[in-house]
Amino acid sequence: SITASHNPQEWNGLKFMNSEGIFLDVSENKRLVKMLGKKDNYVLPYNIRQVEYYPDFLNYHIQKVLNLRSVNTKAIKARKFKTVVDCVNASGSVIIPSLLRELGCQVIEINCDGSGIFGRKPEPLPENLNTVSSEVKKRKADMGIVVDPDADRLVIITDEGKPFGEENTITTAVRRIMKSSRKNKTAVVNLSTSRSVDDIVKASGGRLFKSPVGEVNVIRKMKEVDAVIGGEGSGGVILPELHYARDSLAGIGLLLSEFAEFDGKVSDYKRTLPEYYIKKSVLKLDGSKLRSVFSFLKKKYRKYPKNDEDGLRIDFPDGWVNFRKSNTEPVIRIIVETKSRIKSGELSKIFLKELMSLK
Repeated sequence: SITASHNPQEWNGLKFMNSEGIFLDVSENKRLVKMLGKKDNYVLPYNIRQVEYYPDFLNYHIQKVLNLRSVNTKAIKARKFKTVVDCVNASGSVIIPSLLRELGCQVIEINCDGSGIFGRKPEPLPENLNTVSSEVKKRKADMGIVVDPDADRLVIITDEGKPFGEENTITTAVRRIMKSSRKNKTAVVNLSTSRSVDDIVKASGGRLFKSPVGEVNVIRKMKEVDAVIGGEGSGGVILPELHYARDSLAGIGLLLSEFAEFDGKVSDYKRTLPEYYIKKSVLKLDGSKLRSVFSFLKKKYRKYPKNDEDGLRIDFPDGWVNFRKSNTEPVIRIIVETKSRIKSGELSKIFLKELMSLK
């Protein structure tokens, strides 16, 4: 896959998948790099075994989504949602509006020319979505639907022109699957995803497992525990019934089914979800000091449940914190979540102060 994911165009590069259709993990990437260093591994164009051109693939993908067991196409079509769609002029520009029209939605397109020239900053964060938010209010639309350049992250704007919350994308998708799955109610999210997913799974009598951050890590855990849904709090939904990768089309099918069956607006639906507040901060830290920092934290908070699969996560009765070393910068990322915006901010300051005292 040629993509920069949610980053600017200059970061475009090659992203490789294995024979299972899953992006390579750390060990597979190392093997690939090793292979690239050997001349014998290069193949001339006329020796490539198979190349396929499939012009009808977009329609094939759409039909697969429409046929998903958990997608209530009848209910969605009955609601005739008015949607404002922002695909950042990238890979979702044709397929997202097409799916929505198949679902009986009225579609108002923004940044859907497919040119690859982004009409806004590519990451679908609230501060980058002022235009679509304004358009939702101006057009009196039911919602805004936004994806990133490679269309694997789904973000919703409510009828009030406010963020639905990217964490709420996976929370709502999980709720949908927990309702519609009679036997298997197993889900997987990463260790930095909102506890709202925990609440939804617990209420349904299901099981929730957690993995290190990263799509491939979530997928590996999903396969291990036979999960029926997985994803990440950045707006990524993974539905094995469709395939093992984050897919905004799957997310659209699941979320619109929930909204369609709900007797109210999208903003009203949001108020039915567990309410949490995440605060993220960054601290410059020499990587050589990471072990002593984690030892200090484990000792100080020894009475609380901990997980060190991906940095260090500590769970408190009313929230959690995850300390993660950046893979690209000499910093440690601190993610705090509680049920209070004020408390999340206060805890974040406390943890920053504690770590700064160790520098």
